[in-house]
Amino acid sequence: MDDDLPAQYAFDYSKARPNRFAGQIDKNQIVVMLDPDIAQVFTTPESVNSILRALIATMPPARPESTR
Repeated sequence: MDDDLPAQYAFDYSKARPNRFAGQIDKNQIVVMLDPDIAQVFTTPESVNSILRALIATMPPARPESTR
């Protein structure tokens, strides 16, 4: 495998450990990465969900897909 990464980015997998946060995510949840400017305003999952629910409430209902 041709590796174009500079040496400072080389990762020693022998020192890797399991992700200690992986078990905290519910199977029905997704993780979304916020841009830094957005994360400064919406600092908790509750604040993000609250504003998204308010936005959804203003949207027209989704049309069912036609089956042709």
